Amino acid sequence: MLQLKENFPMESFKSLINAFFQFPAYVMLPLIILVIALIIRMKFKDALISSLKLAAGFAGIFIAFAFFVENINPAVQALTQVRGLDLPILDVGWPPLAAITWASPLAHISIPMIILINAIMLSTNLTKTIYIDIWNYWHFAMLGTFILSSSQSMFLGLFATALVAIYAIKMSDWTGPLLVREMGLKGLTLSPLSTLGLLPYANGMDALLERIPGIKKLSFNPSRQGEDKKTTLLAEPMVIGFIVGVLLGIAAAYAFKEILELGVHIAAVMFILPKCGSLIGEGMGAVSTKLRNVIQHRFPKKTGLLVALDVGIVMHNKSILTTGIILMPLAIALSLVIPGNKTLPLGDLPTLIAQVSVIVLVCRGNVIRSVLLGIPLVIGYLLIATAMAPLITTLAHQVGAYAPEGVLITALTDGGNPIRYWGLMLFKGNIVALTLIPVMIVLLIISRNRYHAQIKEQA
Repeated sequence: MLQLKENFPMESFKSLINAFFQFPAYVMLPLIILVIALIIRMKFKDALISSLKLAAGFAGIFIAFAFFVENINPAVQALTQVRGLDLPILDVGWPPLAAITWASPLAHISIPMIILINAIMLSTNLTKTIYIDIWNYWHFAMLGTFILSSSQSMFLGLFATALVAIYAIKMSDWTGPLLVREMGLKGLTLSPLSTLGLLPYANGMDALLERIPGIKKLSFNPSRQGEDKKTTLLAEPMVIGFIVGVLLGIAAAYAFKEILELGVHIAAVMFILPKCGSLIGEGMGAVSTKLRNVIQHRFPKKTGLLVALDVGIVMHNKSILTTGIILMPLAIALSLVIPGNKTLPLGDLPTLIAQVSVIVLVCRGNVIRSVLLGIPLVIGYLLIATAMAPLITTLAHQVGAYAPEGVLITALTDGGNPIRYWGLMLFKGNIVALTLIPVMIVLLIISRNRYHAQIKEQA
């Protein structure tokens, strides 16, 4: 009886957390924002409208992505059948990975631990980021879940979760000036590890391309549409989406009617996403400003604070959308020819837009350079997603997540995330992973130097 009473608070906490995370992200995050808005004494009307705009924007993105997958899947499946290809590993997207993570015993401990880490970093001036995007904590806990499964050590799992959380929070700091420079979004930054984790890679590769005479002059920037009238038509992501849909339909041997329908459907997604992104920006604008002002009023020395949010806040950037939609058919094409790949990109294809957003920001909206950086990334996604499929499938079966019997599952971008995979290999003592530590240190130094340079420019 005594043991039951001792376990009751923890069991109640787990039940509360499990119930809370049953809500989709577009319900849960606006609820968190509404509570925060009321705590910082925003008017109820303003707080509610901001939260509903945020909810509508995120729900719109989820709906658009679901519509995209619904239309693209048959085309990709038809393409593989027409070409007689064997890609047995199914890309089911990120939801099963989130389910695996939240079912892990360390997930419930991770939430208060990450909040505490962020609070300590803020109080000791190690960060300027207020990381309120609790939904995306699963990106940190997933690494811990993989390590827990491999090592059976809760300590190592939590330690890895803490390390990757600290890393992401610092990358949030360094991403803030990019949002100001490229989009005029002050006081906001990005939150997901799957996006932020690529910042050192983006900075390092961008610095390298700056030193290659021919390539450094190549530029195409749809987000600055109108500066060059010759590129106005192709500067519209909707037009690029239509072209990609038509080409994919042709490659899949669709009938003429189906080709045009696929083109229009993808064009529609590319038109809707920026509208949803704008709604999210409107919803968060007032709340983030009020939150920063309240904190800075109570702690006058805390200046330049940033609120970390999901990548939905940048979904209205035309360069990001154009880069993502170009990389989607390239990912399908690469999956057909890369030796060792067994993954057919499907469920996670639309998330390429979100993942490459930080690359596009680093490249100043230059789509040509962003695509060049995106191609090696996509190859890495394919190979890592293939390598991770057995572990992901096993964990999915253990927690009852979606995993068809006899089929290996994975997720292109989240299952194939290079930072998370590198972390897993480091904890396994992999020699190649260990030799990459000096490379990562150099990339972090480049990123830090660029961050400080941007801060000086914007001062």
